Amino acid sequence: MLENKNEIQIYIDADACPVKEETYKVAARYKIKTYVVANSYMRVPLDPLVEMKVVSGTFDVADDWIFESVTDRDIVITADILLAERCVKKKARVLGPKGAEFTDDNIGSAVASRELMQNLRHMGEMRGGPAPMDQKARSQFLGKLDQIIQSLKRG
Repeated sequence: MLENKNEIQIYIDADACPVKEETYKVAARYKIKTYVVANSYMRVPLDPLVEMKVVSGTFDVADDWIFESVTDRDIVITADILLAERCVKKKARVLGPKGAEFTDDNIGSAVASRELMQNLRHMGEMRGGPAPMDQKARSQFLGKLDQIIQSLKRG
């Protein structure tokens, strides 16, 4: 199923990922195998290094598939804080779509903030979600993804 685990691989939590195209371009430049994991089929580049993985079943099946597959040589692209937490514990590199890397040092506060925001929304104190993606966030994402890949290649 998965390629040589000595090589870097990228896993995209794809259902609501706004930076799939950017990830494909960077992965192609470095010739990195990329898994696009989602609950339903979506169009991906016709490239042997990009594989669409459709998972079906309960709510967290895509997260579980990514978590079970990822190693400390891999990169996970996700906005899902709980998936990020699980993958950070496995020592994978985890990058949010706006260019923020989740690490041992910041994942605890990210989880706490997520819970606080969820509670505020539930109580009706807050509406809406995060700000939409803009060009600055896309640039930050691209820069950080490149930096992570370089670090893994050196390491």
